[in-house]
Amino acid sequence: MTSGTATMQGLRATPQAASSAAVYDDKVVRNFALAAVLWGVVGMLVGVIIAAQLAFPELNLGIPWLSYGRLRPLHTNAVIFAFGGCALFASSYYVVQRTCQVRLFGGPLASFTFWGWQLVILLAAISLPMGWTSGKEYAELEWPIDVLITIVWVSYAVVFFGTIGMRKVRHIYVANWFFGAFILTVAVLHLVNSAAMPVSLTKSYSAYAGVQDAMVQWWYGHNAVGFFLTAGFLGMMYYFIPKQAERPVYSYRLSIVHFWALIFTYMWAGPHHLHYTALPDWTQSVGMLFSLVLLAPSWGGMINGIMTLSGAWHKLRDDPILKFLIVSLSFYGMSTFEGPMMSIKTVNALSHYTDWTVGHVHSGALGWVGLVSMGTLYYLVPRMFGRTKMYSTRAIELHFWVATIGIVLYIAAMWIAGVMQGLMWRAVNPDGTLVYSFVESVKATFPFYVIRLAGGALYLGGMLIMAWNVVKTATAGRHEPVRIPAVAAHA
Repeated sequence: MTSGTATMQGLRATPQAASSAAVYDDKVVRNFALAAVLWGVVGMLVGVIIAAQLAFPELNLGIPWLSYGRLRPLHTNAVIFAFGGCALFASSYYVVQRTCQVRLFGGPLASFTFWGWQLVILLAAISLPMGWTSGKEYAELEWPIDVLITIVWVSYAVVFFGTIGMRKVRHIYVANWFFGAFILTVAVLHLVNSAAMPVSLTKSYSAYAGVQDAMVQWWYGHNAVGFFLTAGFLGMMYYFIPKQAERPVYSYRLSIVHFWALIFTYMWAGPHHLHYTALPDWTQSVGMLFSLVLLAPSWGGMINGIMTLSGAWHKLRDDPILKFLIVSLSFYGMSTFEGPMMSIKTVNALSHYTDWTVGHVHSGALGWVGLVSMGTLYYLVPRMFGRTKMYSTRAIELHFWVATIGIVLYIAAMWIAGVMQGLMWRAVNPDGTLVYSFVESVKATFPFYVIRLAGGALYLGGMLIMAWNVVKTATAGRHEPVRIPAVAAHA
């Protein structure tokens, strides 16, 4: 599909304008946007602390609550579900109102999702340092918190799909397809993987055992990446890049193909986390195959987003928000090439259990999820406080460069360390004995852990710049209700 064809799609390929007087419900959007910034600072701070502990283990100070094993799940939950989750709530609530031309469905239910989600985050911040954990990656929270998550998530689905059901336009814009898939799939993943047998308020055992438990966990774990950290943020991409660039989506038809291909393919890729384990070999091979196929829809979406700038490339020079959004897609493309490559069994034999995997995860997390969230929040925050732009454009520019340099330092250090570790671990003498002990590989990794710490500190520094800019914008601007214009273009 060419850009010319996209232009012929007209306003149908652009988030719809509105056609009647009304007031959007943006209080909950504003609350989630501010919470995303707050939790971003907290989650990234914990990440820097544990990065420092890996380089200098004595920094845990001998305090159990500050040990790496307890802070690491706190970091992942904070950045994924607190920072990323709040950004997704804010953007989906903002987008669904404007593309459906109605207020949020359910009234107070939207506010309940905000306060309920903040309670989940608070309980996670208390329980994980205490060592109360199910031990499942990205699903460490114990069963009472899992029940609360379920209640909040069902409420979220009711608000979102209820709003879709009340829409005043026949067309459902593609961003809402991605948000909807993210909401539904995460609900199924959470319910199945979190099935457990409680023995107390703070302890439960998985309903599954052995290799079945591992299979269910990585069906969940990889699809948490696929739907929480990809599909939802693609919803952001398909709305906020066209809005910020003031251009229609490059190819609306490609966006639909992208959606269905991604949704079908992603679900089957989880077994690539279990190469060379007790999982049946054919299952591992199926996971590898679908991971390789996944490259096509992922790159289709990346190209669609980047090519939306056709005819408007000059805007990248002066618009730092657009830099966040477009560069995030570059990292998305890089990560979705690297992931399928690492799923190939021969490559995985080198990469598995090394810091190469950590570099891959963070190229997606910091580069794709982080940057697209920050660009989206920079778009949302001034509008939530009745302003036309952020308090300081120069601070946004500074944030972009500090964060980007931090990402490059982080992932380059982990890539080099990971390949080095893999080669050292499988180097053997002619008599079959290992050339290097494990401790020697740890010692050789130390300089790269220090570089990783520096990169993470830079990324946190960028988030602090953002927090300052958001506070200045919020305190300098007067919030006004956003009204749907009485006269607008028709989709």
